[in-house]
Amino acid sequence: MESLKVLRRRIRSVTNTKQITKAMQMVAAARLRKAEARLETSRPYASKMQEILENLSTVSGFVAHPLFTKREVKKTLLILITSDRGLCGSYNSNLINFTNSVLNQHSPNTIELGIIGRKGFDFYKRRSWSIRFNYLQMGGSIPFGQIKELTNQTVGSFLAGEIDEVYLIYTKYLNIASRKIVFEKFLNVEKPPERKTAEVFDYIFEPTPVEIFNSLIPRYCITKIQMAILESGTSEQGARMLAMQQATQNAEEMIEHLTLVRNKARQASITKEILEIASGAEALKEFS
Repeated sequence: MESLKVLRRRIRSVTNTKQITKAMQMVAAARLRKAEARLETSRPYASKMQEILENLSTVSGFVAHPLFTKREVKKTLLILITSDRGLCGSYNSNLINFTNSVLNQHSPNTIELGIIGRKGFDFYKRRSWSIRFNYLQMGGSIPFGQIKELTNQTVGSFLAGEIDEVYLIYTKYLNIASRKIVFEKFLNVEKPPERKTAEVFDYIFEPTPVEIFNSLIPRYCITKIQMAILESGTSEQGARMLAMQQATQNAEEMIEHLTLVRNKARQASITKEILEIASGAEALKEFS
């Protein structure tokens, strides 16, 4: 059994750790509330953007656009969105494991990575996979200017024929306790599904449908990237809050266990001292 001095030192150490994890849990909870607010205000815009795209394609006939072009796939780009910091449980490892499962279906010369987040970059920079671009130290919230730059860079590579398809890998936020990894196509833009209802929208186009699509599609692409980043940032804060909450609970359980061990050790020490005193007293009686 460890000495009382060692046990007291361990209890102090775990108590200090508990204070740190508790503080980090509270910080993550505050950031999560802000991230949830940003996400909830952005989702209606993204949903309406998708709805307008579908409505326009329904009433005007499918309008040809370079981003709708589907061609033979020779080069694929995976855009992976991870966090910049750790201490968020299995959030990053789940994303990396999923990405590895996708990469293993391709050869290194047919696929490239675009990485948002330091954790993903630190993992793949030592591997054989080519990294086309990386954005680091964004804290789950990239400024709109950089989102536009990233989107234009990706769209430009697609239009130039450098890449033939683009996929997004990110974590979609469901609630504090649950989230899921999403693997969805970004480019080429898929043709909106045919409507099953007989609902007809009587649009008067000004300017022409082609000009409207030429203006709408780039905004749609920017919104797609922006929503993936917002979903990932919110998921990260939720994962971090739960991880710190679990760490705090584990620290409390360890403190309780160490306190019990310390009490037993102290009781054993007291019992030993009493026995030594009683034995000494009995020995004195024999010589008296």
